[in-house]
Amino acid sequence: MENNVLNNIDPSLRDEMLADLFLDQTMNDFKRSKIFKEIDQSLKNKDKQAFLRLT
Repeated sequence: MENNVLNNIDPSLRDEMLADLFLDQTMNDFKRSKIFKEIDQSLKNKDKQAFLRLT
């Protein structure tokens, strides 16, 4: 029988941990998307300094 670590944690703590992981991932995705848009804009504007700073 497989022992799932999450099953051994207090349910309220488990929910809090999962919510934190979800929020962290969501924020990382948002920041990454914003940076990609800024990189695209720097390429469009032929702004080498901005491109190098962002990459």
